[in-house]
Amino acid sequence: MRAKPRSPKSSEDTYRVLTAVDSALMVIDAAKGVEEQTIKLLNVCRMRNTPIISFVNKMDRETRDPLELLDELESVLKIQCSPVTWPIGMGKTFRGVYHIIKDEIMLFTPGSERADQEFEVIKGIDNPRLAELFPLEIEQLKMEVELVHGASHPFDLEAVLKGTQTPVFFGSAINNFCVREILNALLDWAPAPRGRDATVRAVEPNEEPFSGFVFKIQANMDPAHRDRIAFLRVCSGRFERGMKLKHLRINRDIKVSSVVTFMASSREQVEEAYAGDIIGLPNHGNMQIGDSFSEGELLQFTGIPYFAPDFFRIARILNPLKTKQLQKGLQQLGEEGAVQVFKPVVSSDLILGAVGVLQFEVVASRLKNEYGVDAVFEGTSISSARWITCEDKKMLADFERSSAGANVAYDAAGNMAYLASSGVNLRLTQERWPDVVFHATREHAAKLD
Repeated sequence: MRAKPRSPKSSEDTYRVLTAVDSALMVIDAAKGVEEQTIKLLNVCRMRNTPIISFVNKMDRETRDPLELLDELESVLKIQCSPVTWPIGMGKTFRGVYHIIKDEIMLFTPGSERADQEFEVIKGIDNPRLAELFPLEIEQLKMEVELVHGASHPFDLEAVLKGTQTPVFFGSAINNFCVREILNALLDWAPAPRGRDATVRAVEPNEEPFSGFVFKIQANMDPAHRDRIAFLRVCSGRFERGMKLKHLRINRDIKVSSVVTFMASSREQVEEAYAGDIIGLPNHGNMQIGDSFSEGELLQFTGIPYFAPDFFRIARILNPLKTKQLQKGLQQLGEEGAVQVFKPVVSSDLILGAVGVLQFEVVASRLKNEYGVDAVFEGTSISSARWITCEDKKMLADFERSSAGANVAYDAAGNMAYLASSGVNLRLTQERWPDVVFHATREHAAKLD
């Protein structure tokens, strides 16, 4: 399974998708370089040492210097860069790329979108024809390639598989230029499914018994039927349509007879699936992100993160008669991770938390289109949220009854959280309650009894 981190409808959704993949494609805008979102996404990959292949996009536009971009990738993301292709010019003078490993030059023709991705290839950087086509650019290329050979890291597949090095390609996705090379690299270098930590032990992909975990829930994929799909990563064994699975969180056997897989907007029934595959299970409200499934063994797959929100809003409904629809919509959107929903213990307000402000616009649109609710989101004094745990259950109850309880809320999965009005407020509360743990992240999964 591979994933391309990009601007999603919910950045948290992308974080969780990255926990289910075996490798990732990182796309860098050649003009913007490393963006804040890229840093967060790479940190999620680093939790599992996920192999990453990098694609520097939009080379046919005005861009930053390629050497400067590589230096930024290494210094900001703390990962070795090994250029596999190197651009010949940029912007209006972009002529193509030189494949360093194959010693081939792919020629780029501006404005010629090629769906078949067939581009003229010239073998050898010293080919005399290159001097005829673009003499100035080819001399510049030779100097840059010599510098790259001396200053950059040589390609090391073992380092790539450990997640410490990323192969770098340059191209133009809108023109399908060098996209095929990226896909071939994924086929050649991406690893097979790996073992997964299941708390009690590590589960290997070649084991016969089936196991897997839910990493994403999507509501209303088919608006006509108001369906909800739980996306499950198969970790081991073989899935067959109609087989019985143990839903471990609720300790219940379920028979799975209607399972789908997706390709773009199309879906089809799945008869069987193996380790590394992603399948969609019909969800009638019983499945949550982080739920584990097996053929009976008590397993709990770990590492599916929820991050403390950076932005907060209070949900207000324009039509009070639709309060129940608002609560239902936010509950379901909270369960699928489109936004984090907190219910304070001392008020009837619904507090929304997000790691990006775009999520609020997405939630407002989905509430209107999928649940028929017009809602607005107002500002709030909340500055941060922390999930609360404590080994002493009596102390946890005392904490909720204390003055700090005015800031206590519960999220969509029923987990206690502390909504701080400021950094000072959070720090003072932590000092007053040293045995209460304040978590900036949590794994969205209930522990098995």
